[in-house]
Parts: sequence; structure tokens; C-alpha cells
Amino acid sequence: MSLLTFTLIIFAGALLAGLLGSLTGLGGGVVIIPLLTIGFHIDIRYAIGTSLVAVIATSSGSAAAYVKEGFSNIRIAMFLEVATTSGAILGAILAIYLPSHFIAILAGIVILYSALISLKKKQDHLDVNQSSKLARILKLNGDFPDEHGNKISYAVHRVAGGYGMMMFAGIISGLLGLGSGSLKVVAMDNIMHIPFKVSTTTSNFMIGVTAAASASVYLSRGYIDPVLSMPVVLGVLLGSMMGARILMKSATSWLRLLFIAVITILGLEMIYNGLLNKI
Repeated sequence: MSLLTFTLIIFAGALLAGLLGSLTGLGGGVVIIPLLTIGFHIDIRYAIGTSLVAVIATSSGSAAAYVKEGFSNIRIAMFLEVATTSGAILGAILAIYLPSHFIAILAGIVILYSALISLKKKQDHLDVNQSSKLARILKLNGDFPDEHGNKISYAVHRVAGGYGMMMFAGIISGLLGLGSGSLKVVAMDNIMHIPFKVSTTTSNFMIGVTAAASASVYLSRGYIDPVLSMPVVLGVLLGSMMGARILMKSATSWLRLLFIAVITILGLEMIYNGLLNKI
């Protein structure tokens, strides 16, 4: 296979990954890593390094828009980034020494869990009367605009529990190259009771910073290859924009379910190949 053909195939796969990630909210990494490891038999550490670069690129563009619109809570993001970045660096260091098949099995489990979480109906938490003391001290409570431009206030709960879950999410992100958005939403939505519009946009703001922290470890070890990263980043960016347009213009519930089924199959494939030591 020539280099041009390889690059075009990788670009097409990344385009599909960006589209899937945008429509399901799971990010392109859930497709990129299985594509590179199972489809092209590329070392999983190179696949993870490439996925992290793609995460940084896609997060940066959308994060700016969410901040401008007033959905992201910057104080929460900066506080929790301490946990995610330290966890990401630890996870990236662990990935260097753990066996490839073990990482593949763990990646498959996280992909399946992410697909399951994306199926659950999101519930908003708008209780402003029971804010945690630590949240008041750190001034983490905030508000976000509704469809009419009115401000809706919310209170933050169980800050310590959310911080601990965020550190775990950072470890998973650095270890597997996935955005770990599902774990971040568990921390902010289920534990800290932050409204899902704020939790998802704030998570998107944080994902790029978390990925950059762990990507530095992969870069220093030589696991980020420009030949892989360039077509993947371009493909994921274009696919994400296409997915966003589809979401705005059409009903995609059936398409979303179909894509989640595809991602579930990819997760099972990762576990199967990891158990057989094929990765």
C-alpha cells in the first residue's frame, strides 16, 4: 500500500470517526483507536497519541464557542483541571509500561460504558438551595442562559467527590487516549449536580487541556507520528463539523442509535482482540 493510499484511508476513517463522535457525543477517539489498532495493526500507543492530538484539535474550536455563549463555567473548569491534568500525566506514564493487550481490554470496557451512558436520558439539576460549603468558598455556583436569553442559576454539590472522579477520568484519558467525557459527565452531572448543558460544555472546555497534558508524555516518548496525526486531525475536524450540521437540521435519533450500536461493536472487538493478545 502506498503512503498516499494509506493517508487517504486514514483520513476517511477519521472523517467517519468525527461524524460518529459528534452525533453520539462520545468523541472521535472511540473510533480512531479501534480503526488504527484493529484495522491497520498499529501499536496501540501510537493510536492513543494520535487520538489525543485529534482531541486537542476538536476541543479547542468548540470550547471557544461555548465560553462565548456563556454555558461553560470557567471557575469549575480551572479547579477540576488540576485533577484531570495530574491524572492524565499519571495515566500516560502508566500506558508506557502496561501491556498493550491490557490497555486494549480496558479501552473496550470504557467504550462500552461510554455508549451505555450516552443512551441514558440526561436530568437537569437546578437546586440552588443546597450548595456545598466548598462550592461557596471557591465561588463555583453559576448560571447559564436559556433559549430566551434569561439566566438560570444552579448550585454545585459534593465538590470533593467530583474532584476525585475527575482525577480518575484524567487517568483514563491519559491511559487510553479517549476524551473520557462520560466519566466527566458522571462527576459533574451525577455527583456535583451541575446542569447537563453546563457539564457537557465545561467538560468540552477541559478535554483539550487534559489531552494536551498527557500528549506531552506520548510526544516525549516518540508515540506521536505526524504521518498518522495529520490526516486524523483533518478528518475528525471535518467530520465533527458535518455532524454538527446534521444535528441542527434533522432528526437523528435513529441514526444516533445506529452509531452507538457500531461503537458498541468496536468496543467488543477491542476486548476480544485484547483477550486474544492480538493488539
